[in-house]
Amino acid sequence: MPNDLIICFCIVFGRKIYRAGFVIAFALLTQTAFSTPLHATFNVHDFGAVGDGTNKDTVAFQKALDTCAVSGGGEVIVPAGKYLIGSVQMGNRTILRLETNSVITGSAELNDYPTLDIRWEGRWQPGRRALIYSANVDHTGIIGPGRIEGNPAVAAPQNPRGVVVLEPISCHDVRWEGFTVTQGGNWATHPTYCTDVKIKNVNINGGRDGIDVDSCKNVRIENCDINTGDDSISLKSGRGLAGARLGKPTENVLIQHCNLVGRRFACIGIGSETSGGIRNVRIEKCKMTSRTFGIYIKTRIGRGGDIENISGDDLDVLAGGFLKINLISSGNSNTADDPVAGLAGYPLGRNFRFANIRVACTTLADVSQISAEKPLDGLVLKNITGTCTKGISLQNVKNAAWSNLHVSGWQGAFLTVTNVQGTGLGAFQHR
Repeated sequence: MPNDLIICFCIVFGRKIYRAGFVIAFALLTQTAFSTPLHATFNVHDFGAVGDGTNKDTVAFQKALDTCAVSGGGEVIVPAGKYLIGSVQMGNRTILRLETNSVITGSAELNDYPTLDIRWEGRWQPGRRALIYSANVDHTGIIGPGRIEGNPAVAAPQNPRGVVVLEPISCHDVRWEGFTVTQGGNWATHPTYCTDVKIKNVNINGGRDGIDVDSCKNVRIENCDINTGDDSISLKSGRGLAGARLGKPTENVLIQHCNLVGRRFACIGIGSETSGGIRNVRIEKCKMTSRTFGIYIKTRIGRGGDIENISGDDLDVLAGGFLKINLISSGNSNTADDPVAGLAGYPLGRNFRFANIRVACTTLADVSQISAEKPLDGLVLKNITGTCTKGISLQNVKNAAWSNLHVSGWQGAFLTVTNVQGTGLGAFQHR
C-alpha cells in the first residue's frame, strides 16, 4: 500500500526488550482518498430541495445522491439554508458537500427512518436507519463547513434502536472533514465494519458517544473537537459469543491533535464491546477533560478478545483521572450477555505504553481490576508530570515498567501493588 504510515516501538522491561508488534500500516488518507477526481456536481436545489427548515427535503436529497452515484460519482452540493430531512442513503463515489451556513436537521418523525439490521452495543439487531446512512460502498465523504443536527425526538428510543446521525456500514475509504454534528440521546456517529476511515476537523457535541468505531480497520481521527455526555471516542469490536464468533477487530487506529471532553464518562473508551479484539491504537497530542478518565480500557469476563498494542504519547489530562483499566467487570449489563465460556472468555490485555503525559488529575492510574487467570502483560508508564489526588494501584500485572514519574499532591500511598512483576516499582512504593 503506498505511503504507508508505519509506527513501531519497543517496550523495555528490565534487561529484556519486548517488541510490541505495534505496527500501524495504512494509507495516508490525505493523499489516497478519492484517488480519481470527482468533477460532477449535483445541487440539491436542482432536485427540488427548498431549504426553508419546514418542508421536508428528503426526496430531493435522495434523488441528488442517487443521481450522483449512478452517474459515476461526484459531489452533491448543499447550499446555505435549513434542510429538514429524514434518513437518506449515500451511494458509491459520492461526496456530500455542506456549504457555509448550510444546516441539515433530522425529522422528528420515526416513520422517516426505516427499520433495518444495525449493530448496536456489539450486536446485530433491528434499529432505525441513521440520518445519513451508507452500506457496502466505496469512496464516500461528507465535507463542511456546514452542520448536521440529529433530532433527540428519534434518537433515544430502544428496541428498536433509535437514530444515530452518521452510520457507514461495510464501506471503504470514508472521509469526513470540516463540519459540525450535534446529537442528543444516542451516539452521534458510528462507522461499522469500515476500512480506511479519515475523520478530520469535525466538531461533535452530543449527549452520548461522539464517535463509535466498531470493528473498523485503518482509522485516523485528527484535529477534532468532541464534547459529549458519554465517551468522546469509543472503540468497539462486538459483544459476547456473537462478536467472538465473527472475530472482526478494530485495528490500526490513530487519534491525534484532538480536544476531547467527556462530561459524564471518558474521553477515549476502549471497549466495553471487545470480543472481536482491539489492537494497534495510538493516541497522541490530545487534550482530555473527563468526569471519569481520559483513557478507560474496559470490558468484562465473558466477552473475551485481546486488547493489545495500545499507546498514548504527548497528552494533556486537564480534569478527571488519567488511566483506568478494568478487564473484569466493566461495560453495559442492561441486556443479557451471550458469554464466551471458560478461560477463552477472559479478556487479555497486552502491551500498553503511555509516555510524556502531563496531568492535573484525580486518579493517576487505576489498574486494579485484572484477573489472575489472565494478567495484564506489559504496562509502561514513563515521563509523567503534574499533580494528582490519588496515585497508582495495580493488580495482576506482569512486565510492568515505569520511570520519570514526577507528580505531586496525592494522599495515601502513591503506589499500591498486588501480584505485580516488573521494573522501576521500588523507587515509588514508599513515596
